[in-house]
Amino acid sequence: MAEASPEDGDLIAAPAGAEVPDDVAEAIRTLIRWAGDDPTREGLIDTPRRVAKAWKEYCSGYADDPSRHLERVFEEVGGYDEIVLLKDIPFQSHCEHHMAPIIGRAHIAYLPCDHVVGISKLARVLHGFARRLQVQERLTAEVADCIWNHLKPLGVAVVIEASHACMTARGVRTPGVAMTTSRMMGVFRDDDRSRKEVLALMGLGG
Repeated sequence: MAEASPEDGDLIAAPAGAEVPDDVAEAIRTLIRWAGDDPTREGLIDTPRRVAKAWKEYCSGYADDPSRHLERVFEEVGGYDEIVLLKDIPFQSHCEHHMAPIIGRAHIAYLPCDHVVGISKLARVLHGFARRLQVQERLTAEVADCIWNHLKPLGVAVVIEASHACMTARGVRTPGVAMTTSRMMGVFRDDDRSRKEVLALMGLGG
């Protein structure tokens, strides 16, 4: 499998033949034993390698600098100076407290000053931060801050809605519950009319 180029922005899993360190595999075997199963039985023989490679992929964001996706901008926008919004971006992350899945969607908007960025880059910024051990509050802030600091727009709005398996599959075991976090910067924080407009465009009311 060919590796993705820097322009592609997508981090891929390690090649199928990549070796998993012995201590990593043994750690997973220990967890299997502690959970009550036998890591030497047929169905679990290859599980340590599979789990290790899966986690390398889940956490591929540590090898990425999300801000690099915002380096190329476009100034020929025909005088466009209204909100740019990418909504309903699906993502998956993992909770840093229980390493359980966080599955949700994000809405990312900014009000450009004198240039814009390719819309796919907003999703790449999100995935770069999501593919790490996270808490949703920090993920929301990191995405917003990255866009604010590197695009220098007039405003940034990021809203994330997600379900947390650490709550739905364990502990209180309450499925169907979603958590919403938001970060507003610039005009979307300071101007009530602008904030209501961007939230309405996201389909979240005002």
